[in-house]
Amino acid sequence: MPGRNPTAQAGHRKESPLMVIAITLAGACLLGLGFVAQQHAAYREPLEEILHPRLLLRLIRMPLWLGGIGLMFCGQILGAIALGQADVSVVTPLLATNLLFALTAAHVIYKEQFGRLLQLGAVLVSGGVALFLIAGQPHGGDHPSPTSPQWLAAVPAIILAAGLVAFGMRRSLKIKAMSLAAAAGVLYGFQDVLTRSSLLTLEDGLNVFATWQLYMVPCVAVVGLLLNQSAFDAAPLQISLPATTAAEPISGIVLGVAISSERLRVDPVGLAGVVAGLIAMVAGIAILGRSPFLAKPPEGSLQRPDGGDRRGGDVP
Repeated sequence: MPGRNPTAQAGHRKESPLMVIAITLAGACLLGLGFVAQQHAAYREPLEEILHPRLLLRLIRMPLWLGGIGLMFCGQILGAIALGQADVSVVTPLLATNLLFALTAAHVIYKEQFGRLLQLGAVLVSGGVALFLIAGQPHGGDHPSPTSPQWLAAVPAIILAAGLVAFGMRRSLKIKAMSLAAAAGVLYGFQDVLTRSSLLTLEDGLNVFATWQLYMVPCVAVVGLLLNQSAFDAAPLQISLPATTAAEPISGIVLGVAISSERLRVDPVGLAGVVAGLIAMVAGIAILGRSPFLAKPPEGSLQRPDGGDRRGGDVP
C-alpha cells in the first residue's frame, strides 16, 4: 500500500504479551510517582509563571522536581520499550493506570484510608483498560513512511491542543488547569505514535536520524511538559492529572488508527466492549481525580511567594 513500509512488522523480535503488559505497568508506576513529585514542586510557583518557559527554568533548580522528572523519564523509557513491541492502542490505555499509582503514593504519604468511591474508581480504571484490550483486540499496526500523507492526521490533534490552551487561558484556574492538562495529554498521545515510528525505523535498519519524527519527539515532549507543569502550577493534582491521563490514551488510540492503521475489533460486540471500556476508564479516572489524597500539596505551598492565596477561591 502506498506510503507504508511493508517490512515494518517483519523480522522484529516481539516480547510476550504478558511481558509487554508488565513493562508498561512498571512505566505507569514510575510516571505516577513522578507526577506526584512534580506537582508538589510546581504548585509552589507563582501563577504568573503559567505557560512561561521561565517556569521550567525555576523548577529545574528544585531537587524534588528533578526527582519527579527522573522518575517520569524512566517511566517514558519503559513506555518506549513497550511501544517498540506493541501497538499504541495497546500501550497507551495501560499507561493511563499511572493515576492509580499516583493515588497509591499519595495514600502512603498521607496515611489515609481508601473509601468505597475510590475503590470503585480503581475498579473502573482497571476494568475499563482490561475490557478495551479484550474486546477491541488492537492489532495490525504498520509503519507509515516519513512522507506518508497519513501523518496529516496529527494536524487536527495539534489544533485541538492549541484550542484547549486558548480556551483555558480565559477561564478560572480550575478550568485552566484541566484545559492545559488535556492539551498535554493530546500531545503525549501524538508523542507515543512518534516514538513507535522512530523505534520501528531503527529496527528496520534505516537511518532514523534522517527522519523528521525523531526530532519531533523532543519538541512535542517539551511542549507537553510545559503544559503539564503549568497545569500543576494552576491547580492540585486531583484537578490537573486526570485530564492528562484521560486524554493521552484517547489521542494515542485515534492517532494510532489514523496514522499507523492499527485496527480494532468493530463487530457489534467488539465495538460495544471498546466503547464501554473507554467510558469506564474515563469515569474511573474522573472519580480517582476527586481523591482528597491528590489535593494536598506540601505544607505552605498554598501561599504565593508574595504571601497571597494562590488559588483565590477558584480551586476548591
